[in-house]
Amino acid sequence: DVLSVLFWRDKELSGEVVVRPDGLITLPVLNEVQAAGLTTEELRARVTERALKFVTQAPIVSIVVRQINSRSVYITGKVNKPGPYTIYGPMRVLQLISLAGGLAEFADSSKILIVRTENDKQTSFLFNYKDVVKKGALAQNIALQPGDTVVVP
Repeated sequence: DVLSVLFWRDKELSGEVVVRPDGLITLPVLNEVQAAGLTTEELRARVTERALKFVTQAPIVSIVVRQINSRSVYITGKVNKPGPYTIYGPMRVLQLISLAGGLAEFADSSKILIVRTENDKQTSFLFNYKDVVKKGALAQNIALQPGDTVVVP
């Protein structure tokens, strides 16, 4: 994710930062600060606390989320627009297929696979498009989680 950390009346401490894969951000003077897993308010409080060691007045800090990259799902194979898609709220398999422009002409809609990794262990779920759409087998239309990959053969 990309964040703007803004210190009111202190441009030297302000900056746009990227949350690294290890969950840290690097700020001028403050160095590394843990950001992953925190709300913007929790991060604001943590940055403010760290800045108190370097400034004479209590700093006024704002955190603005500029870009969300950490909540992506992926769809590959025979869809019209394969690739990563950012999820901003709950999303199900059928919605992702729709975002990807639908199934391509020769897609095997009965053998779509959702691959999920949890605790370094991969699991998979079968999704039969026709059963979901025509027969109402909604149990297959699972909620996607960040990092899921939908494979359309």
